[in-house]
Amino acid sequence: MDEATTTFHRLRPRLQGIAYRMLGSVAEAEDVVQDAWLRWNEAAQDVIANAEAWLVTVTTRLAIDRLRAAKTQREHYVGTWLPEPLVEDSPPTPEQLVERAGALSVAFLTVLERLAPQARAAFLLREVFDADYTEIAATLGKSEAACRQLVHRAKAQVAEADRPRQPVPEDQRLRLLRAFAEAAQRGDLQGLKAALAEDVVLVSDGGGKVPSFGKPLLGGQRVAMLYFAVCRRFAGAVRTQVAMVNGEPGLLRFIDGQLESVQAFEWSQDGRIAHIHTQRNPDKLTRIAARLATP
Repeated sequence: MDEATTTFHRLRPRLQGIAYRMLGSVAEAEDVVQDAWLRWNEAAQDVIANAEAWLVTVTTRLAIDRLRAAKTQREHYVGTWLPEPLVEDSPPTPEQLVERAGALSVAFLTVLERLAPQARAAFLLREVFDADYTEIAATLGKSEAACRQLVHRAKAQVAEADRPRQPVPEDQRLRLLRAFAEAAQRGDLQGLKAALAEDVVLVSDGGGKVPSFGKPLLGGQRVAMLYFAVCRRFAGAVRTQVAMVNGEPGLLRFIDGQLESVQAFEWSQDGRIAHIHTQRNPDKLTRIAARLATP
């Protein structure tokens, strides 16, 4: 590879990370990064002083434009919109865990949906990718003072909407999640109720393609009965699998061998499940299902 191609491939994970967090869609993020690649190839690279800054700027601006269009479409989305999940084949490395620090979770991306496109970009560049205000100003074409205001307001919006993250160690979450998965697969109603907080909230995204709740399902009894009913309805055909979903322990649920949902979780301080984000929209599961089917 020539130097320009090598540079782009070195920076690609960062560009993909920005685009995905901006859009909540793997496909749209890949399109943005591909557009950035085309512009990079067409650019007069001998006059570009800082390749990383140039590529981050182009990627961020493309993502802002794409998000503006997406927000209009999401206003007419059927039911609750949740981001397309990322499912990893293996647990993240310690370095990846440090880099993410919760900034990839489904819960976090859902909260970011409240932000306007430029505010989302400024917030992510500053709080997740540790860019200084000079870089953010150059990327967004605004003054540093304006960018500071954008980030300040975005942080306030995120703090208002975000639920405090509880410090449940990952090994404990994995143990509890496995117990919950086994209870869901067996149809053990008491085991399900024991794993759920009394005020647990379940949100599902069917995209109008499959049945889902238009509003959050509230309460441990109701959520436990939902899992129990699925097990009874598809007796012997339900299989659950613990996987890393957006950098955190989550569940894959299969019915008759087909991926039916990807589930992400938030936890209460006493180690019970406080919030469940269930992605059932087949369009958002296609990539994951295809990869899981590959030997």
